[in-house]
Amino acid sequence: MNPEATPESLAGMSAAPLPATPEVVDQVALARLYGEPLFQLPQDLYIPPDALEVFLEAFEGPLDLLLYLIRKQNFNILDIPLADVTRQYLNYVEQIRKHNLELASEYLLMAAMLIEIKSRMLLPPRKSEDGKEPEDPRAELVRRLLEYERIKLAAAKLDSLPVLGRDFLRVQVLVEQSLAPRLPDVDPGDLRAAWADILQRAKLNQHHRITREQLSVREYMSQVLKRLQGRRFVEFHELFDTTRGQAVVVVTFIAMLELCRERLLEVTQAEAFAPIYVRLSYTPN
Repeated sequence: MNPEATPESLAGMSAAPLPATPEVVDQVALARLYGEPLFQLPQDLYIPPDALEVFLEAFEGPLDLLLYLIRKQNFNILDIPLADVTRQYLNYVEQIRKHNLELASEYLLMAAMLIEIKSRMLLPPRKSEDGKEPEDPRAELVRRLLEYERIKLAAAKLDSLPVLGRDFLRVQVLVEQSLAPRLPDVDPGDLRAAWADILQRAKLNQHHRITREQLSVREYMSQVLKRLQGRRFVEFHELFDTTRGQAVVVVTFIAMLELCRERLLEVTQAEAFAPIYVRLSYTPN
């Protein structure tokens, strides 16, 4: 406080409004809450133990972690310093063991293997019975690491290839083959229903006169062609003479089927459930 301050000046200072934000010179705000600086954590704030933990690296298995430690420090994979690598490996395993014991069991197995290899390297080597030099205890581990690295690089190359649905989409373009309207094909069921209707009409004109008439399919084929000449379309039922009995109707229908088989006749229909028409498939001279 200024020793020369008078009571009047102190009264004026007490009447002045206080600033909304405290002026802090030698502190840095920890955060901002609704725009206001926060210089210390609240005493009643509860933070769960695992809330601020961040896993920077995720590994697919023990070999992946071991290969990561070796490549990160540029160690020669053929001459692995097991002491340093094992120490770093155990530090990571200790972190995941606190959170997931089941996941850590796989890594603990690899840690035991590293310790076993290191202990074998500390013992004096024993020559084999045939006098050859003993194999390096790290040889099997190096072989597994190199094989795993090759598979991992191959998987990365495959994943970098373009994939349908992820990197590109197949374009489908509809091209009109013809602008001419195409009439629908005659459904066999419609043709059968029309034929049944003709038979029903023929039964209504039955008579009991017993005669024997020689009916020629070729003759009725010629008759059908003559009736269609000069006409663009003829309805299906107009080609049948139902007054002459069922035998004539049957022969006429067979004649029409023969003409269709020989491609001299066409049976068409404009749309579903529409009348069926018959026309010549050629232009007469």
